[in-house]
Amino acid sequence: MKALILAANGFEDLTLFVPWLRLKEEDVEVTIASPFLHAVTGQHGYAIEPDTAIHEVNPDEFDLLVIPDGPAAERLRLREEAVDVARTFIEDGRKVAAVGHGAQLLISAGALDGRRVTCAPGIRDDVRGAGAVYSDEAAITDGPLLTGRGPDDLTAFVHALMVLVGVKKARVRA
Repeated sequence: MKALILAANGFEDLTLFVPWLRLKEEDVEVTIASPFLHAVTGQHGYAIEPDTAIHEVNPDEFDLLVIPDGPAAERLRLREEAVDVARTFIEDGRKVAAVGHGAQLLISAGALDGRRVTCAPGIRDDVRGAGAVYSDEAAITDGPLLTGRGPDDLTAFVHALMVLVGVKKARVRA
């Protein structure tokens, strides 16, 4: 399995690094893409070097797209190449996992209409305006789309991510 993580300056550090490291633990090949080929820095000062520029990404080479939380999502949605990557994943029915503000990129890609999602509370009205059915939950899986509320809910999000990629079985709730 191959995963693509989109990153730009201002990503929420935990929502990039925790899924990235967890996927690598499961031998998923992870590629970090950003608008430019220079280090991007998270909100808490951690930097990461991208493997490639977003405009060089061929979505057909990946099985999973991960979109971290933070102001980076707003920066990514202003980049047509990032919007195109997200739109392609959704239209092709491939797996997409977005945390917190990551849903902003999906809004710009026109990918939320009729989907059940969660997101950062500050953009819930935007998500509803994009036609999604918003629910205030830690993580929600709607077909191949996984959304998470934010960094405080990473345990639930990463568990759901592992289920989405087929590593774990879903928990049965009583």
